[in-house]
Amino acid sequence: MTFEYKTIEKPIENTLLKEKGSKFIGFAFPVTNEKELKAALEKIREEHPKATHHCYAFRMGLNGENYRANDDGEPSGSAGLPIYNQLLANEITNVLVISVRYYGGTKLGVSGLVKAYKECAKITLEEANIITRELETEIEIQFNFNQQNTIFTLLSKFDAKVLNFDANENCILTASLKLAQKESISEKLSEMQHVSFEFNEH
Repeated sequence: MTFEYKTIEKPIENTLLKEKGSKFIGFAFPVTNEKELKAALEKIREEHPKATHHCYAFRMGLNGENYRANDDGEPSGSAGLPIYNQLLANEITNVLVISVRYYGGTKLGVSGLVKAYKECAKITLEEANIITRELETEIEIQFNFNQQNTIFTLLSKFDAKVLNFDANENCILTASLKLAQKESISEKLSEMQHVSFEFNEH
């Protein structure tokens, strides 16, 4: 099971590549859902309404299972795919890369376009700080009030972050912890009397 993935820390904007008069402007955004994806694409289209093409590719999901490469009117396979291949080369996911092209009067040909879009994506991602993010899960634990010291000691051992704590005779606590710790903490909690727990995957 995978517990972590590589992505970019923050957006990269306005890297510039010039090729035979054409300008290729590169952007990279960390994205985790369709809403963030659409917002980033709309932002760039609004900033560059007169550009000839807005080509892009993205990978989302733990194993990059949600992906798309868009040529936006360029010859098929000459723009989106070279951009997408740079995401694969960097082994990153939850990333959108856009290459905005302003046509400069000289046709580049399919091989020239492939080279230019690949290079634009490459230099954009070279500017990015690639980080490893660990997957987290949430756990809800119910226990007796007199067990709270034991529970809190256990949570600190697993570097869990307490999100909510309802202290009554029967306490309810919600915490987040690394998904990699799920089995270990489950074993410890299962050994305790008067304790029940469940995980909320997200």
